[in-house]
Amino acid sequence: MTDAALAPPDAPTSASGTPCVLCFNANDPSGAGGLAADMTALVSASCHPLPVATAVWVGDTRQRHQLLPLEADWIDEQARAVLEDMPVHAVKVTLAAAADGVAAIGSILSDYDELPVVTYVPELAALDDGAREALLEAAAELLLPQTDVLVGNHHTLARWLLPDWEDERPPGPRDVARAAAAHGVAATLLTGVARGEQLDNLLATPEVVLASVPFERIDATFAGAGDTLAAALAGLLAQETELPVAASQALAYLDQALVHGFQPGMGHAIPQRLFWADEADDDEDASTSER
Repeated sequence: MTDAALAPPDAPTSASGTPCVLCFNANDPSGAGGLAADMTALVSASCHPLPVATAVWVGDTRQRHQLLPLEADWIDEQARAVLEDMPVHAVKVTLAAAADGVAAIGSILSDYDELPVVTYVPELAALDDGAREALLEAAAELLLPQTDVLVGNHHTLARWLLPDWEDERPPGPRDVARAAAAHGVAATLLTGVARGEQLDNLLATPEVVLASVPFERIDATFAGAGDTLAAALAGLLAQETELPVAASQALAYLDQALVHGFQPGMGHAIPQRLFWADEADDDEDASTSER
């Protein structure tokens, strides 16, 4: 595991103050993912989160049973209220709403097309086939053309973007990035690429791999890792960090969040997105004891 991670006390801020990041996501009552993940990861990146609820998950750390989307007008009104009130430096979208909600988000992004957009695609196993297909179709048509960085698990994105893959070898990161680029995505950040005893995570374009950060395998199943990574990346882009550096730093942050992860319930483990606060307390205690 790498020791590098986001360092909130030293993170730069823009000339106008703490960068604001608009988050479109569902509420996850377990706190594993959803808006809770976005907010804590963005705080770690020294950003101010602007959370826009798109839906409500029903479930716990073991399983998400149902997704209850909010009305598209409610999503639009939440977002435009804050966009008209304060400067926004980046946008993070998690694909966790109905197709009409995605359409509302797409309309907002088209009106603020100067902002960097990070879109995360979760597994969506809790949705039935019809709802999942409609959601992904809307995302491909209305969201991906306005996405700067697409984030997701390697297998999840490959199944979605390359459903007719016929080659004997599995699609590589650049293959997935090429399929995403066909929809207008500039770069793709893929997680969970198997490399022996490690899992590689790569930022790729159709032409080149821009960053690669391998993780040692952890004997635990996590919920909320993808939201954590995508939010951290959006926060770093809001800080005007160059994309390859931002991806590497966001992955290093996720790595440490997983290393320090915990299991609060009877299901999956959760990344400890505020691990740096515990480390700061430990350092302070050590310094005090040496006096």
